Amino acid sequence: MTTVSSVTAARPMLRLALRLDAVVTGVNGLVYLALAGPVADLLGLPAGPGRAIGAFLLVYAAAVWAVSMPGRPRRVAVRAVVEANLLWTVLSVVAVVTGWLSLNTLGSVWAVMQAVVVAGFAALQWTALRRDR
Repeated sequence: MTTVSSVTAARPMLRLALRLDAVVTGVNGLVYLALAGPVADLLGLPAGPGRAIGAFLLVYAAAVWAVSMPGRPRRVAVRAVVEANLLWTVLSVVAVVTGWLSLNTLGSVWAVMQAVVVAGFAALQWTALRRDR
């Protein structure tokens, strides 16, 4: 049985998980967008796709932050964030395995590390959502 205290404790955890995701995603987006040239040199990610990914990440970060704003985030919106994070995780691994973005070795390691972090956000968000019933 879920107690009132565990439910009220889950909400701050859910909001924190969403906001942490939004901040990390936003910082990554800014780096990809503002430093596309150096990122291309470092990771092998071409500047054009790097900028596009950066712009997408900034928009996504704003959306995730918006989902975190209500005192009780909407379950359907949180589930959408979790599913989007899982999709990003899968696509990151696929990009590395297939050579889709022509990343160098460091870029491939970075993409897999990002996938692990994003999967961690999804797991944390899903766990907090399940506790907040």
